[in-house]
Order: sequence, then C-alpha cells, then structure tokens
Amino acid sequence: MAIRSVRGVPIHIVQAPERLAAGWLSRAAAEKGSIVLSGGGTVGKAYEAAAALLQDWTGVHAWFGDERAVPPDGEHSNYRLVRETLLDRLHVPPEVHRIRGELDPAAAAQLYDEEIAGAKLDLALNGIGADGHTASLFPNAPALEERERRVVAGEPGLEPFVQRVTLTPAAFAATALLIYLVTGESKAEAVRRTFVEEPSPETPASLVRGQETIAILDAAAASRLPQG
Repeated sequence: MAIRSVRGVPIHIVQAPERLAAGWLSRAAAEKGSIVLSGGGTVGKAYEAAAALLQDWTGVHAWFGDERAVPPDGEHSNYRLVRETLLDRLHVPPEVHRIRGELDPAAAAQLYDEEIAGAKLDLALNGIGADGHTASLFPNAPALEERERRVVAGEPGLEPFVQRVTLTPAAFAATALLIYLVTGESKAEAVRRTFVEEPSPETPASLVRGQETIAILDAAAASRLPQG
C-alpha cells in the first residue's frame, strides 16, 4: 500500500481498495456509528466485504448520501443495491433511514432533511464519477450552492435520467470522516481534478469534504496524480 498526501488529503493506493474501505465501514459499525452509504458497483463490493467482516450491526444508523426517484425495489435504486450487497447479508442489520425515492423528489428531500436534522454522521462512503460528480451533486448543479439545507432534490446529471435526492456539501462537511472510494482508469482524470486542481463547481467532488477526508484508490484511478 502506498500513501501520499495531495492538497492535504491522504490518498491510499492499494490493490484491493474495496477491502480497505470495508475495514473502515466495519470499524464504524462496531463502534455503533452513523454511516452514510452510496450507490455504485465499487461501493457494492465494499459492502459485501464489510458484511463478511462484521455480521452484527446492532446500534448502527445507516443513512443514504443520495437516491434516485425510483421505488425501493427498482433496478436503479441505491437502497436496493445496499439491501442486496449489505443488509441482506447481515445477521443483525442497522437501523435504516431510507430516502423515499417513490415520492415526489421535493417531498422526499423535505422529509429526509427533517429526519437527518441533528444526526451526528460518523462516516460517509462516496464515489467519484467520470464527470467529477459525487452523490447526486453534478457539475455546476444549484445544489452545490446550498448552505442551509442538508438534503435537496436535484435534476438527473447522467443515465438513468431520473430526478434525484441528495445530501448537500454542507451535510457532508459535518461528517466526521468522508471516504472517497474510486477504481479504474476511466475515473483517473476526475480524481486528478478532485484532488489536484483548485476546487470548482465543474468538479463537484472537489468541493465536497468531511471534517476529515481520505481517498482509497487503485493504481489505475491514481495514475494521473502527482508522483512522490
């Protein structure tokens, strides 16, 4: 494993990034933390590994960083991915706080904003898209300017083109530890813009940080970062 710091963010470059992320998830669960989950195939592998490490998630609160405006059993539902890769594999699941994707997005965002108010978030696991988005915060989206609410509705930024509900940068900023988990050469340029360039709404992930932020990458995703 190689660790370097880029603009103050520790970057872990490892052969099996999903397993390293799973270790952080399972430790947070063992400490009965509040964990913010996301969607995507890479994080899904981390959830599977975390479930294998720790089967009892008693006392854990599971939140969602974003959700698509689809039913919970829909093909593109983040909740469905989390249920299949994590929740269904646990002997004792956490208390799940689901974004109601089946509702009107504005109503779902309002309900979730009220539910998450006052919650102390210990860890968030995020990805970075090839366009630099994270959660459902897409390039130049109005949600990037939100300073009051922790949850807002948003327009689709990529396929599937359905509306979204997402945590705002302010919500992530209040999270004790934000972990970016990214793999693959197709994400390398977005990773470079996120951690090397000046923060910009053109690369939303560059604007989203926790109280502490780390990145876990494979060599391909890290290939355009400065060496040394």
